[in-house]
Amino acid sequence: MDAKVTWKSGLAFDGSSDSGFIVPLDGFAAVGGEGKGFRPLELMAVSLGGCTAMDVISILQKMKQDVTQFEVKVHADRAEEHPKVFISLALEYVVTGKNIDRVAVEKAVNLSETRYCSAQAMLRKAVPIESRITIQEG
Repeated sequence: MDAKVTWKSGLAFDGSSDSGFIVPLDGFAAVGGEGKGFRPLELMAVSLGGCTAMDVISILQKMKQDVTQFEVKVHADRAEEHPKVFISLALEYVVTGKNIDRVAVEKAVNLSETRYCSAQAMLRKAVPIESRITIQEG
């Protein structure tokens, strides 16, 4: 995989990779940006959420779970001093559906966390990651 960022102006960049999609990046106004794009660590959190979400929903579909809505909420605590790295991460898997089997969801999350999600495997080496499952009927 190859990726690049191309400078636009100020602290604004366009990020792209082999997939051909473009994502805007920018800094907060307080540091010279205009706030017109993702901050790099925001993208890391979104990447983590997206990686595990794709795993879990795929596994739940194979398990014939009747999921009607699904999201992964990612909460990141950061160090107060530079470099302001993640110091803890919390994932909340929110599964909405009909007669969702908690054991199936727990299995899907565990498989993502321990076997399939490469973003989680990399980040877990640097920061503790907690997870929680919320199941809603509907």
